[in-house]
Amino acid sequence: MKPLTTITDPRLVKALAHPLRLRILSVLEQREASPKELSLALDAPLTHVSYHVRQLAEHGIVKLVRRTPRRGAIEHHYRMDARPMISDEAWRAAPEIAKQAFVGSFLTRVSEEVNSAAAQAGFSRDGAHLSRMPLELDQPGWEEAGEVLKRLLEDLERIQADVRGRAKGNHGEERSAVMVITMLFEGTEAEVASQRAAHGSRKRTRSRSMK
Repeated sequence: MKPLTTITDPRLVKALAHPLRLRILSVLEQREASPKELSLALDAPLTHVSYHVRQLAEHGIVKLVRRTPRRGAIEHHYRMDARPMISDEAWRAAPEIAKQAFVGSFLTRVSEEVNSAAAQAGFSRDGAHLSRMPLELDQPGWEEAGEVLKRLLEDLERIQADVRGRAKGNHGEERSAVMVITMLFEGTEAEVASQRAAHGSRKRTRSRSMK
């Protein structure tokens, strides 16, 4: 089965909304693993993990890569070859409750990863980046910002492919786990009002300094 790289079916947004499925995918995008190995790695019941892995495989999000005989049974190993992206159309058509569930599960996973990295000095390396940028955008600005983020993700995918290509010729090359998280979302009305007030204050300060 060809790896699913773009999710166009809004029903798959709901399929990805479960917290355990996102945790499973975070492992399978790094390495192949069986449900038993995932159960141990994620400290989750094997029956639950097996069910969710089967669902992800049926939707084409992960694929079976090998079978290993284990004491009269067969252990199935899975991997996610391509990180799926939810299309704008699928996100727009998905039920609001599915969107909220997906966002909630995603942010829970992000919080776990960020806090764990911070506790282990994950932001201490030269070049680490942490920023928050409030913007006030009209519709064209919103669309342009989205395109900028899409290009950034494409560039990062290219960099990852280059690294894997170099690794084939130099197995001694040191590599480390790196996480990049991007977000673009509408703020609350209170945040917008605060931003406008701050912007007006900066304009008045600059005006006074020019006199």
